[in-house]
Amino acid sequence: MPSQPAIIAVMGPTGSGKTNFINKLTGSREDKAAHHLKSHTQGIREFTATLPNNRQCVLVDTPGFDDTYRSDRDILRTIAEWLEKKYRNDVKLTGIIYTHRITDNRMSGSVSKNLDLFARLCGDKAANRVRLVTTMWDNAKNGDAAEGRVSQLEGNFWKPLIDAGALHKRFRNSQESAWEIVKDLMEEFESVLLQEELVDAERKLNETAAGRALYTQFQRLLHEQKEAIKHLSEEAKAQQDPALVRELEAQYKRLETELQKTWEEMENLKIPFLRRIALLFSKRTRSRKVELPLPSSA
Repeated sequence: MPSQPAIIAVMGPTGSGKTNFINKLTGSREDKAAHHLKSHTQGIREFTATLPNNRQCVLVDTPGFDDTYRSDRDILRTIAEWLEKKYRNDVKLTGIIYTHRITDNRMSGSVSKNLDLFARLCGDKAANRVRLVTTMWDNAKNGDAAEGRVSQLEGNFWKPLIDAGALHKRFRNSQESAWEIVKDLMEEFESVLLQEELVDAERKLNETAAGRALYTQFQRLLHEQKEAIKHLSEEAKAQQDPALVRELEAQYKRLETELQKTWEEMENLKIPFLRRIALLFSKRTRSRKVELPLPSSA
């Protein structure tokens, strides 16, 4: 038996069942309020448990990129720092769980963002240690519709990850189901692309595949916010009702504040031109990024 415990990271959008999966697997009953879709995991949390095969396992609960209280850049930095520290100490993951609500009728913008960053963070070499876990099957009222969503996920959104070795598993909200999902993630250890980029290739976070993807997402958001502000401005000018004008002006100011935050996040992620040139000749990683066919906006 390996002396190092199995290490399984659990990732996914807020409210997708990450903490519940860990609680079921470990027999814990804490954090039952997670279904309210506010983030209950603001940092990295590690839980050590003895699994049914008597193997020690560290389960790592991570915040989603749509966190209620923190920016996506801050979340990415938190996850990156944890992964980098482990890798520098020669500690690799044995598995990565990515949770997705089967009750979601569509691939929303926040879910797409989480999945995109997850795929770029993992890379292709670690994909065979990834389990794409659909949750909340006990809340799926229409079985045929749920199966249709599975087909769409496996045949479209998840296909590049599955082609690289990831597997889809269904979590039935029980300890037995959780164990069935993780039991083959006990022995082999693998690094993820983000670890190789930060340590082996000596890149900064904004120079990684995940960092670049986040920058692109901020660019798209900035464009959408500018368009929304333009629309609100034109609508306010056309209105004669003073109360409606005041409401539109309040929305305008709120959007302007959000736009300023987005701009600042983009500036923090921007890579200087000369550095971009230098990166063309930098060290290469063993893993390659995985790109998914996600909608540009939702």
